[in-house]
Amino acid sequence: MNEEITRTSLEILFSISRELATTLDLHKVLARVLSLSTENMGAERASLIVLDGSGKPVDAAVIFNGVLTPHTVEQMQDVVTSGLAGWVVQKKKSVLIHNTNKDHRWLMRPDEDSDTNAAKSALCVPLMARDTLVGVLTIVHPKVNFFSDEQFNFQQAIAGLAGIAIHNAQLYEDVQAAHHRYHDLFEDSIDPIFITSMEGEIIEANHQAALTTGIDQNELPMMMISDLQDLPPEMIGSKFEPTGATESLTYESILTCRKCDKIPVEVHVSTINIQGNQYLQWIFRDISERKNLDSLREDLSAMIYHDLRSPLANIISSLEILRSMLPLEENSSIKQLFEISTRSSERMQRLISSLLDINRLEAGQQITDKQFVDVDKMINEAVETILPNANSKELDIEKMVLGKIPSIFVDGDMIRRVLINLLENAVKFSPQNSKITVGAKLNGDQVTMWVEDHGPGIPVEAKERIFNKFVRVHGEGIAKGLGLGLAFCRIAVQSHGGKIWVENVTEGGSRFILTLSAAV
Repeated sequence: MNEEITRTSLEILFSISRELATTLDLHKVLARVLSLSTENMGAERASLIVLDGSGKPVDAAVIFNGVLTPHTVEQMQDVVTSGLAGWVVQKKKSVLIHNTNKDHRWLMRPDEDSDTNAAKSALCVPLMARDTLVGVLTIVHPKVNFFSDEQFNFQQAIAGLAGIAIHNAQLYEDVQAAHHRYHDLFEDSIDPIFITSMEGEIIEANHQAALTTGIDQNELPMMMISDLQDLPPEMIGSKFEPTGATESLTYESILTCRKCDKIPVEVHVSTINIQGNQYLQWIFRDISERKNLDSLREDLSAMIYHDLRSPLANIISSLEILRSMLPLEENSSIKQLFEISTRSSERMQRLISSLLDINRLEAGQQITDKQFVDVDKMINEAVETILPNANSKELDIEKMVLGKIPSIFVDGDMIRRVLINLLENAVKFSPQNSKITVGAKLNGDQVTMWVEDHGPGIPVEAKERIFNKFVRVHGEGIAKGLGLGLAFCRIAVQSHGGKIWVENVTEGGSRFILTLSAAV
């Protein structure tokens, strides 16, 4: 008899194992496991409930008198939080009850007849996968002392197989869900998206890609990504893999369209992994409006500084004539007004000159007015220019020139304006009664200059962006402006073959640093 039971049990285990290997559909897995494990047992009812990571039921199969019956998630929630199944879920231990009337963990179901006080047999087994509880199996028989130790062990063996199968089915569902989410995002994107091989062969393109390029979605996979844009050779490697970046890079290009004008785009390309293989994802963002806006800004800037230059020159000349005609006694009101007017007009002149220089240098014109400039003297002149504003905020300007600094061969007026811009920003952002440091030192064949303040500092994500035209960092304590000062600084320094960047000071504030070649 025992041999017959053992043979039958092995056959059932084999059937369950075979059934589980044929599908990854979680609900089908549950139904088959429960049916096979209770087959020919005469069980009154049985349930196999799947739990998520937080212990909440997400799916289940329920059998009553040999028939799969409908259920709700709320019903399953009651099962796993109370009674025998609740105890097993909490303890993660298997339980065999020979007489339910003699075990306090057994709770009578609402549909049971309390008058009959019907005693039953029950077993409850946790389903584990890699030490994680993924479900609970409960079988109830209408007779007491029905389940033998062999049957109990047999159901635990089934639970072991089922736990792994359920875990695999859950992983499969997670992968499928992730795939559907990605596909939805891919197709619903307002930007053209292409998936290519590492060699640039287009494998897949979304609907927006076909709509924008005017090329049929089925035709695009027969093309190369280079057919649709000008790839910058300094940024893309021989196999289109992002050069010097393991994750992504961004650049501007022109998207070629079949039935429309070429579109200026910002391209974001990144490496992605699909089923263990490396691919490239290309996202093209139309920046036509941004380019048009930049053009309008350029035209507006050109109009402003050309129209202002002549009247400003007349104002400065008139102030000089008035200065020579009027008695300007020390500490007189007239002298103070003249100093304010002079400083304001000189500041306007520096701004207009910076605008002209930005336009000229961006057009590729060379710097022609280079001469040998004494660094220490230039720093003194820059400090003297901003000193009245600094004094009004009771700021301490500390000069720190380390050692003997050789001359630099530059356009002296342009680099002086760079230092003045940096110092004016420092004054603007510095709190009352704080300190600003301006310094210089020799590093090999490079002269390094810096301006340090103790203001709000620069957000990490904005350290590069603040050097672009018309960019201002918003936030508490950040002053308003056109966003051209630092753009001029970078263009001016780079046009001399130098570098400029910003660092945040540990104790608070910012340090703007620039380097230029020492004259030899």
